[in-house]
Amino acid sequence: MRASLWLTTAGLMAIAVSAPAEAQAPGAGPPPPRPAQSSRTTSYEAAFFAKYAPRTALDIVQRIPGFTLDLGANNNNNGNGPADIRGFAGVAGNVVINGQRPSTKSEPLDAYLSRIPASRVKRVEVGPGDLYGADYTSKSQVANLILVEGGGGGLTGNVTVTGERHYTGIVTPTASGSVSLNRGPSTFNIAGDTAYVDLTEEGADVVTDPATGQLVEVRRKINNTRNYSPFISAGWSLDKGAMDSAHLNFRYHFDRFNLHQNNHVTPADGSPHDDKLAENYPTKISELSGDVTRPFAGGALEFVGLASRQSRNTLDESDVGNLGHTEVVGGFQQLSKSQRNETLGRLTWTKANVLGFQFETGAEVAWNTLQDNLDLFVFDENGDKTRIDLPIDNARVTELRGEFWVNGSRQLSKTLRMDLGLNYEMSHLKVSGDATADRKLQFPKPSVTLDWQPGGGWHTQLILRRTVAQLDFFDFISAADLASNQINGGNANLQPQRDWEGRFSVEHPLFGQGEIRLELGYNLISLLQDRILTPEGFDAPGNIGTGRQTYADVTFDAPLDRLWKGLRVKLHGNIQQTRVRDPISGEFRDFSGFFPRWTWDADVRRDVGKFAYGFTINDNARTTLFRTDQLDTRYNKGLPYTYAFIEYRPTATQSLRVYFDDISNTGGARTLLIFDPNRTAGEPIQRDHRFRNSHVRIGLTFKQSFGGGSGTKVAKSQ
Repeated sequence: MRASLWLTTAGLMAIAVSAPAEAQAPGAGPPPPRPAQSSRTTSYEAAFFAKYAPRTALDIVQRIPGFTLDLGANNNNNGNGPADIRGFAGVAGNVVINGQRPSTKSEPLDAYLSRIPASRVKRVEVGPGDLYGADYTSKSQVANLILVEGGGGGLTGNVTVTGERHYTGIVTPTASGSVSLNRGPSTFNIAGDTAYVDLTEEGADVVTDPATGQLVEVRRKINNTRNYSPFISAGWSLDKGAMDSAHLNFRYHFDRFNLHQNNHVTPADGSPHDDKLAENYPTKISELSGDVTRPFAGGALEFVGLASRQSRNTLDESDVGNLGHTEVVGGFQQLSKSQRNETLGRLTWTKANVLGFQFETGAEVAWNTLQDNLDLFVFDENGDKTRIDLPIDNARVTELRGEFWVNGSRQLSKTLRMDLGLNYEMSHLKVSGDATADRKLQFPKPSVTLDWQPGGGWHTQLILRRTVAQLDFFDFISAADLASNQINGGNANLQPQRDWEGRFSVEHPLFGQGEIRLELGYNLISLLQDRILTPEGFDAPGNIGTGRQTYADVTFDAPLDRLWKGLRVKLHGNIQQTRVRDPISGEFRDFSGFFPRWTWDADVRRDVGKFAYGFTINDNARTTLFRTDQLDTRYNKGLPYTYAFIEYRPTATQSLRVYFDDISNTGGARTLLIFDPNRTAGEPIQRDHRFRNSHVRIGLTFKQSFGGGSGTKVAKSQ
């Protein structure tokens, strides 16, 4: 895989340099507009995306050549669960609107983009991150959506309705909508989504003795997952130019996750019985945010304010029953209640020319709190419950966090640009309750970026920076995972990991409307956060030493009309190596969690007239979570995961899509090697192989756009 990827990269880069301009097929009609190149950006007019019949700004962003949407740290967390990122800088994605980042945090970037009608997007400019402020200087690509002034002067919107059928015969309906009203420089927007997911998985756990290979038991399981996650959001924006704007956003989100598991257990030595597992996690999230930008001292002064509140109550219950589950003979129950709050203010001043530099300075202050109370019980056949005392299961965490920064960039020559930055972060963190901690942290975070455009369409960038990860407050609190029979200890003394990051990227236009891109990276991480063994014998998050990560990432995205009219192919591959010394075995190993040694994906689609069809396919290497008492390895079983669709667009404002999700019938597999009391014992006492499959899901989606004035031309089919 490593050799083939590098050969493919070298071959594609050679094609990008040597390939002539794309010829127009006889009778094919006028060619679509090509992207416009400036000294530092590539500009795509709205007509460039017309053949994809986009309905929202998200549809447009997903079709930018060579561009991969980055949702920001709050939504990208290597598959390890929700991030707990305080402040604004850490959650920046790689899309801005009219040169400014959205002032909301709780709303994911893709959801924010999906409520902007495509008819409001005038053009898209893709350039290096330093063009858009200090939060983006380390990003080699940022998409700037330039909206039509006044949005066409009227009402625009979208409605989407989807029905998805599962292998059980259940049909899950969902609906979403967005409406924008423009009055001069003001835009009012309201959006909502029922966001209902109903998913059924079936599979089995096969438990064996790793020493002898003998069967211990088989658990036949059916998981019914229902996630009801509706939201409503509203916004107002006033855009009179780069130095005169204001935005106000409100979002309320109610998320209720439910899991019901039926578990038929057949021991090799004993009587069969039926167990059940239930998880119920209702969460309420509200956020009010806004920003104001005004001219000041020859530059622009921006203030951002935000207040968010999140309350969550959880119920986990694991019942051991008899055959048929008519009686409960024992089990566990866990109850928790948490309140998570954040309030922040941020002030930034930018000026185009300060001693020859494009200059930015600013400061941010955030107050964050978490109150979490958890109770774990074991109960017997009579229903009598006995509380299990976990370390740090009731605690309050507070943090006063501040950061200030100075950033300057200037052109060193016609082809070379330099960006210098220095952030200084300060934090006062307190933990009280079952554990106490009081510490003050201070971190300088310098960065330097060199951006070189030697000509001929080539663009290269070199980045060196220091970053400091933020701590997840919930890592301070203990909790049980009844689905995996695990206890996660809390650690009030957890330290944030520090990272020196190096990035080198090179990109080049391909076949006129495409792009090929290669990125190489190296990270040197101190105080790497992983799993440690606490003095009480619990597995808990902790810092284990110095880790290293090296990776290569390549993207090939181009039209292939010369092979088949309307065909476009996007290929992406990544290889990486991570190394850290295991705190128990003393040997070097990969990072714990979702750090696959290779990943790849392909997106192939054809747009012709009123029809579009295509497929996406992806796969990745196995990954392992190195717990102190388990080795938890996860991987896809069977063919790579595949999604296919056929879309019909009868008018410029309507589309009907039939899709087949997991058409390859790929299952998820998981192998746990369990140690007693932990991995210091040397050999596992149990091997637990688990397999789950939700099978093929068939869906039908209808989209309707309306309004837009002159902007409706953006959404017309070709």
